[in-house]
Amino acid sequence: MNDITLRPCEAAAHAGAILAIFNDAIANSTALYEYQPRTLKTMETWFATKEAGGFPVIGAFDTTGELLGFASWGTFRAFPAFKYTVEHSVYVRHDQRGRGIGQQLLRELLRLAEAGDRIHALIAGIDMQNTGSIALHEKLGFRHVGTLPQVGFKFGRWLDLGFWQLTLATPQQPVDG
Repeated sequence: MNDITLRPCEAAAHAGAILAIFNDAIANSTALYEYQPRTLKTMETWFATKEAGGFPVIGAFDTTGELLGFASWGTFRAFPAFKYTVEHSVYVRHDQRGRGIGQQLLRELLRLAEAGDRIHALIAGIDMQNTGSIALHEKLGFRHVGTLPQVGFKFGRWLDLGFWQLTLATPQQPVDG
C-alpha cells in the first residue's frame, strides 16, 4: 500500500478525525464497549494522557493527508509491576477497512515497542465477534490468552471480551520498582 503514509498524530490537527472514527465504532460496532459518543473535550484528555505516558498515536494517512486509521497503546493496569505491559488499539475508518491499513498500523506499533526497549507484552482486548481484528492479531503472532464471557452489554446482547497477547524479547534490562 504505497499510497498510505504512517506518521504520528497530533491533538490539534487530528483530534477531530480520530473522534469521528471512535464515534463511528461506538455507534455501529462492539469494538468499543461504550454507549455515548465521545466529545472533543474527551479527545483533549485522551491526547494529554498519551503524551504524559509517552504513548504513541500513529496515523495512517492517504496522499491528501486524510486520516484513514490510527493506532496507539496505553496503560494496561495502573500498578507498577505492569509497567512493561501495554494495551493497544487499532481503528480504521469504516470505509477503509479491508485494505491492510490495520496491519500496517499494528506492525508499526510492534516496531516502536521493540525499538523503544520498554515494552514486554502487548495486550489486545477484542470483542469475540470481531473476527477481522482477531484474524489480524493472530496473523501478526498474537495468541488468545483468555476470554471473559458476558462482561459487556450492548445492542441488546451480552458481549464476550477476548484477550490476545504478544510477548516481546524487550526490554533488555527489566528492573523491579
